[in-house]
Amino acid sequence: MGENLKMAKHVFQTEVNELLHLIIHSLYSHKEIFLRELVSNASDALDKLKYLTLTEDKFKKINFDPRIDISFNDSKDGRTLTIKDSGIGMNEEDLIEHLGTIARSGTKNFLGKLSGDAKKDSNLIGQFGVGFYSCFMVADEVEVITRKAGEEQAYRWVSDGKSGFELEPTVKKEPGTDITLFLNDDGKEYASRWSITEILKKYSNHIAFPVYLSYEESKFDGKGDDKKEIKEQKTEQVNDATAFWKRPKGELKKKDYNEFYKTFSNDFKDPALHVHTQAEGAMDYSTLFFVPEKAPQDLFYADYKPGVKLYVKRVFITDDEKELLPTYLRFVKGVIDSEDLPLNVSREILQQNRVLDNIRKASVKKLLKTFQTLAKKEKEYVKFYEEFGRPIKEGYYQDRENRDLLEKLVRFKSTKVDGFTTLEDYVSRMKEDQKGIYYITGDNESTLRRSPLIEMYNKREIEVLIADDEIDEIIIPGVAKFGDHDFKSVNRSNAGDELKQAGEKTEEVDEKETAPFIKKIKKVLGDKVKDVKVSARLTDSPSVLVADAEDPTFQMQEMMRAMGQTGMPDAKPILEINLDHPILKKMKDMRKSKDFDNATELLYEQALLLEGMKLENPADFVKRLNEVLAKSL
Repeated sequence: MGENLKMAKHVFQTEVNELLHLIIHSLYSHKEIFLRELVSNASDALDKLKYLTLTEDKFKKINFDPRIDISFNDSKDGRTLTIKDSGIGMNEEDLIEHLGTIARSGTKNFLGKLSGDAKKDSNLIGQFGVGFYSCFMVADEVEVITRKAGEEQAYRWVSDGKSGFELEPTVKKEPGTDITLFLNDDGKEYASRWSITEILKKYSNHIAFPVYLSYEESKFDGKGDDKKEIKEQKTEQVNDATAFWKRPKGELKKKDYNEFYKTFSNDFKDPALHVHTQAEGAMDYSTLFFVPEKAPQDLFYADYKPGVKLYVKRVFITDDEKELLPTYLRFVKGVIDSEDLPLNVSREILQQNRVLDNIRKASVKKLLKTFQTLAKKEKEYVKFYEEFGRPIKEGYYQDRENRDLLEKLVRFKSTKVDGFTTLEDYVSRMKEDQKGIYYITGDNESTLRRSPLIEMYNKREIEVLIADDEIDEIIIPGVAKFGDHDFKSVNRSNAGDELKQAGEKTEEVDEKETAPFIKKIKKVLGDKVKDVKVSARLTDSPSVLVADAEDPTFQMQEMMRAMGQTGMPDAKPILEINLDHPILKKMKDMRKSKDFDNATELLYEQALLLEGMKLENPADFVKRLNEVLAKSL
């Protein structure tokens, strides 16, 4: 083979041409990705030659200087971008096989699966190693000059990415590959020092080999009319060429992790903790996770920014994938780096990939067990829980697979202890004949602690959990049980039945005497309430509002409305009254007076206020209150 061999023209197969068109127009959502692909290919080529120089005698004599060099020409006459590597290189056979044929295995079958929907098809295309062709998104023509290590003959490959390619022998002094892109109008922005640097920092900062960028810098000498522009050629390394998470853990100290976290997260504070995993064997991957000291501002936004970046072989893939960790761990920042994922991995593949799913499961368990270790240090865990307790509760509800771990992490306030309590500790304090775990929901801890709903529980020394987070309304009923114990809401009408089961007898109510009285109260209140009942739980308060056993509570209804669910039915509460209270005793003797109506309305309205609800007409409430006060003074 010699230089005088003529250029050979090769026509793309019809199927390949069709596929190439899809790749150029559909494969990537961001054009800049082409540079990531080319640099990653160069890194792979360096990896292959590095291995051969260490393992095979004929390659050991090669003067191997592993590096990637990038240069550009921003001339208006023709902008170009060149990526050079000193890697394994290609011969004629390799060029035809790798750059002349796309998806060579089952191309027709592959195309048969394409739907014609560019978005869906791009997910399929992403399964094939076709990243090189992304360069045609930004180039009218691509030239490849390459020489395979251990061989003398070099080759030149040229294509416009449309009909086919040309291939001819050429001369190249050293092994490796030089790729030159003749940029089109869409790609001219990449003939720039700053745009190239930005892309390399984003995607290729952590690959194992140095990437150098050559550029021209202008300097000025002299002053005034004598001032002259001097152009100086410069070359500088633009990547770190190391991945922090790949370094041996034994070499790293806490301050090293803290410093990396600050550069990685743009957070000026040290993280609360880190979790570093380097797995080898059936799966080869590294993860490095951080929990910030403070919750991110978008923690409860639907469009929150995920904190985890995905790398494949140290090459950045995405930081916009919410499936890398479950949503309840969205406060975690960090890195997942897999050696087993394809580089051109689509979003659809990410969500379905078995390797990534296994990494995800292992990572979740590792994080939760780390949180359990932290929980042994009460003060530190309280600080953590005050920031991230709510998403931990979300996980307790959502993640059935890890519920046994999460139930040890959730905390609640209680009528029996200061601060927080675990569910396990609550159960350990339960009365001998107590079966359920009692809780009260609402939006204000102080109000809940004084609620009439827990008067009887306090009297009987039964502990009640104070669930003052709005999501407790969903989470606790959704979980339903802790061990053998059911969660029991004291906000519901059937809570009194639970008290009877606790072992104390309640006084019999004279139905004949009370029926007309209750009927009159119902008449005054009309459709404001679902029912009026004699309470089994009240001791000091005259009345309280509760939800029917099958209806949503006040708090649940308010939360649903806040979430935009305006079409949900308006469930009326049940008014429970304490017949032993002086107010109710007096009311029995005044059923035919207007004062009875005012007193009934006030019973209902004060119960509303105790629930933290707004009055429909505050002016009417004040008027009624004034009338009652005037007569009593």
